[in-house]
Amino acid sequence: MKIPKTIKRYCKHCKKHTDHIVSLAKRKERGPLKHGSLLRGKKRGRGTGFGNKGRWGSKPSKPKMTGKKSSKKADFRFTCKVCNKTSVQSAGFRAKKFEIK
Repeated sequence: MKIPKTIKRYCKHCKKHTDHIVSLAKRKERGPLKHGSLLRGKKRGRGTGFGNKGRWGSKPSKPKMTGKKSSKKADFRFTCKVCNKTSVQSAGFRAKKFEIK
């Protein structure tokens, strides 16, 4: 999908419509914290013994995922040309490819 380099949109700092420069930021993925904490719990002796072990007990089997989505939501940053402040889009839209031209 082709997006222009400059877009006229509302700036919440200037409180009026101004020209904005469009840039694309990289999305970061969250680290596997849950898995790590379970491993640390096992080292501390959690989940051993008898009875209901709560969250340290055995987990139900997960259904096999069929693969990741081919389209991703782009993280657009809009920088105001007047006040030079950057705002992030509230809700993205999915597309396979983004091109700023």
